[in-house]
Amino acid sequence: MSKYDLFSTAYCHFVSLQVRPHKEGLKTTEPYLLDISSRILESNKAISHNLVEGDVAVSKKRNAMKCWNGSCKWPKSFNGLVEVPYILSDYFYGGEKASIKTAMDTFHKKTCVRFVPRRDQSDYLSIESEMGCWSTIGREGGQQVVSLSVYGCLDRGTVQHELLHALGFHHEHTRSDRDRYVRINWKNIPSASVNNFNKMNTNNLNTPYDYSSVMHYGRTFFASAFGADTITPIPDSSVPIGQRNGMSYIDIVRINKLYECSEYNNP
Repeated sequence: MSKYDLFSTAYCHFVSLQVRPHKEGLKTTEPYLLDISSRILESNKAISHNLVEGDVAVSKKRNAMKCWNGSCKWPKSFNGLVEVPYILSDYFYGGEKASIKTAMDTFHKKTCVRFVPRRDQSDYLSIESEMGCWSTIGREGGQQVVSLSVYGCLDRGTVQHELLHALGFHHEHTRSDRDRYVRINWKNIPSASVNNFNKMNTNNLNTPYDYSSVMHYGRTFFASAFGADTITPIPDSSVPIGQRNGMSYIDIVRINKLYECSEYNNP
């Protein structure tokens, strides 16, 4: 193959990644029957080697995912609201932008967090349709990408899941006291995926472990064999984990505790 042929092949591949194969008003196919964690893992198959815990991008500006002394919290404004500036990529169609904004509405109605269109703020979220669904943990400083691919990441629960990461929250199954509430079945986890189940030194904000959290992954998260449980609730193994909807009551309580939204104590 000539250099020209190689260039042409590469260029056509590049163009294919940029062009939307559907028109405004048509919905992309999304795996709605899957729980949120399964949707995310399905969307992230091709990029899982760049992420930890399935959808967490490692920070290039911090040495770890730990937010020390609230350094990665978004600041409160003089009006008592936590304003998180964002921009939405023009790659999203109008209906897709509306879906993202609808997912943000729960934060606006039940917490003091407000996702606001960026004006000239130096720290902000750049919400883009990159490959897969992912975010870093907490405020990084400057522009930080939250990826919400149009192919699988625009349902309400997935959008809220990634925005919670951007606000500073980890997955529920990695919280520091998780061994009292779930059993990690190491024998069902491939050695390359073991690090996705490491416990984090989390601030649990004096809230109970939440099996129904939008941040809790499902039973077969990173299983080595189809249908094998990697996470089992204890002592009652029948407790449901891995949901399809959106933020739980305790998810909302935690936002209000972390960001000191005292006027929203009863979400």
